[in-house]
Amino acid sequence: NKRNNLSQDIQLRPGEALEEGPVIVRLSVCERSAPWEMIEQTGAFVQVDVLERGQSQHTRVLSGWLIKESPSINVVEHPIYDVWVKDCAMRFPGEDAPAPSDASSEQD
Repeated sequence: NKRNNLSQDIQLRPGEALEEGPVIVRLSVCERSAPWEMIEQTGAFVQVDVLERGQSQHTRVLSGWLIKESPSINVVEHPIYDVWVKDCAMRFPGEDAPAPSDASSEQD
C-alpha cells in the first residue's frame, strides 16, 4: 500500500490466491532458471484484482508475468497498490539443499 507505506510479505503456492483487504493476488505459476543456466531469472504469472471505493466488483489491474530481476518489464499499474516477486522456491535435480515448495511475493 503506497499510500500508507505498508508492505506485507505473502507466500503462495501455484494455484492459490490471497485476499488482503481490497486486493486479491493470484499465483498461477512461479519458476526460476536452472542453476546451471547463464542468466538467472525468477518469474511468476500473477493476477491482481483491486476493489475500488464505491465499486461492487474487483477490477483486474494485472494479469501477466512479473520478473524479479527486471521489475520494469511488467508492472502493476495502480496508484495505491504494488505487487512484485521476491523469490520462487523450487528445486532442480542435482541441487544440494532442498528449497521450500512455495512462492514468495510481496504486496505493497
